[in-house]
Amino acid sequence: MNLLENIITKEYDQKTMEKDVLLTTGGAVPGHEIAGVLGLIWGSSIKAKHLGKDITMAFKHMVGGELGFYTEMLDEARKAALERMIGKAKEMDADAVTDVRFVTSMVMQGAAEMMVYGTAVKLKKI
Repeated sequence: MNLLENIITKEYDQKTMEKDVLLTTGGAVPGHEIAGVLGLIWGSSIKAKHLGKDITMAFKHMVGGELGFYTEMLDEARKAALERMIGKAKEMDADAVTDVRFVTSMVMQGAAEMMVYGTAVKLKKI
C-alpha cells in the first residue's frame, strides 16, 4: 500500500475519484514509461476552525486524545486539494501525476492550507 492509499479515508474511493488519472508517490508508474512531462501541478484548500468547536478541542487537548474535529477538517481539505489537482491533470490531458506530496501550513490564526502537488506526465505502456 503506498502513502497516498494510507492517507485517503475509507469513504474516499481513490479509483472513483481519479477516473483514469493515476497518482503515485514515486517517480515512475510500473508497466509504463514516461513519454512526456507536462509540468508541475497542484491543488490546494484552506479550511478555518469553528469557534465553538475550537473551544471544545481546547478542553480535549488538555485531557489528551485525538482532536477529531481538526482531523476531519484536515481530511476535508486533503480531499478538496486532491480533487482540484486531479481536475487540473485532466485539463492538461495527463495520464498520471508522479511524485505526489502533501504540505500543510497555517495561513492565519485558525486557518490551515492543505496543498498537494506532483508532476503531470503522459505515459506510454511498455
